[in-house]
Amino acid sequence: MDVAGTVIVLTGAGSGIGAELGRRFAAAGASQLVLTDLDGEAVRAVADGIGKPAVAEQLDVTDEAAVADCVRRVLAEHGRIDLFCSNAGLATGAGLSADDRTWQRAWQVHVLAHVYAARAVLPAMIAAGGGYLLNTASAAGLLSAPGDAPYSVTKHAAVALAEWIAYTYADRNIRVSVLCPMGVDTPLLMAGLRAGEPGARAVAASGEVLSAGQVADAVLRGLAEESFLILPHPRVGKFWAGKAADVDRWLASMAELAGQAGATGEERNA
Repeated sequence: MDVAGTVIVLTGAGSGIGAELGRRFAAAGASQLVLTDLDGEAVRAVADGIGKPAVAEQLDVTDEAAVADCVRRVLAEHGRIDLFCSNAGLATGAGLSADDRTWQRAWQVHVLAHVYAARAVLPAMIAAGGGYLLNTASAAGLLSAPGDAPYSVTKHAAVALAEWIAYTYADRNIRVSVLCPMGVDTPLLMAGLRAGEPGARAVAASGEVLSAGQVADAVLRGLAEESFLILPHPRVGKFWAGKAADVDRWLASMAELAGQAGATGEERNA
C-alpha cells in the first residue's frame, strides 16, 4: 500500500492518532484527504493546519446514513476511495456497573462504526478492483484493559470484525489492517490519567507511552508491508503469544496489574 496519490477518508481525525495520521498521509503524498470527526471545529483546525490536500467534515460515525452520505460525496467528487481509516474511539473507565447506555455507546463507536464504514465503501472498492481498510482497535482488543470493561469487550469485537472482513474479501483484493497500540499520548489517555482513572493508570503502567507520531510511523510501515496487525508496541505481540500459550498464567498477571492500578475496586464494591 503506497499512500502517494491515494484518496483517503479518515475518521476521528480531530486529535490524537487521527490528526497525526492526517498529517503523515499528506506528507506522504496523498492526493485527497477527507478528515472527519464528531468535533467539527477540531477537525477543521487540523485540516487547516495541513492545507491541501486535506478537507474537513463533521461526522458522527455511529450514524450509518451520515457515513454513507460522506462516502457517496467523496466518490462523486474524486471517483474512488483507496483507503478508509476507521479511527474514532472513546474510553469509559467503567466496569460491570456501567449503564446500558455506556455499553451501547462503546459498541456503536468501536464496532458498528467499522461495520457502517465497510458497508458504505466496500462496494465501490470491489468495483474498482480493490481497496484498503485501516481499523483502529487497541492492544485491549488482543489483551484487555483493566478498569474499562466496555472498552475491552468492544475492542475485542473490533479485531474480530477486521479479521472477518480480511479473509472474507481477500479474493476481491480488499486488504485490511487493524491498529492495536498500547498507551499513546493522546487526549483520551491523558484525560484519564489526570482524573486518576484506574484504567488509564493500568495502561500507563503496562509499558512505554508512545507519541501519536510514533504510532503514525508504525501505521505507514504497516500499510507498506500490508500487515494485518499493526503493533506500534512490539511487546503486544509477545504478550498476545503468551496469553495464547498459557491463559491461566496470563490472567494471573492481569489480576496483578489491575490490582496495582486500583482497577479492581469497583468490582469488589459491586
